[in-house]
Amino acid sequence: MKKFAPSQITLHWLVFILVVIAYAMIELRGFAGRGTPLRAIMIATHFSCGFTILLLMLARLFLRHRHPSPAIEPPPPLWQVALAKIMHALIYLLFIGLPILGLISRYYDGQHWVLFGLSMPVADPSDEDFAYEVIDWHKTLAPLGYWLIGLHAAAALFHHYVIKDSTLLRMMPGKREK
Repeated sequence: MKKFAPSQITLHWLVFILVVIAYAMIELRGFAGRGTPLRAIMIATHFSCGFTILLLMLARLFLRHRHPSPAIEPPPPLWQVALAKIMHALIYLLFIGLPILGLISRYYDGQHWVLFGLSMPVADPSDEDFAYEVIDWHKTLAPLGYWLIGLHAAAALFHHYVIKDSTLLRMMPGKREK
């Protein structure tokens, strides 16, 4: 069975881990009081994970064009291939778009913010109305990630356990046929 390139597999699972951390930090920040160091760390971690996700998703796009996807054995019907392409396009759009929206909102908000512990530039003058509009889009679209990830995982598990094809195994770490 042919698998994705090791770089693609590594980036896939690394993005998954970073997405889990980014979502966890923003969902759990309410347990840390406003203005506390813990809350600041959680928000900075969310920003840093989001920025890293953006970079890794762009790298994944590059690798998708560099390495052809290994064939699924046995081949799925065309309607499943079409749905998979739509799902992957939505995942790429969301996990590239969300970080971009987040970065734009932070820049135009005009308030101090950090990535990886480094102070980031802000617009001078700031445009808080625009920043709030952009962050509203970010907050509105973010829950879509739960659905896309859930459907993506459910489809992979369905293919593995019910259809019994190679869909899931192609993205699992381990030995690769050359």
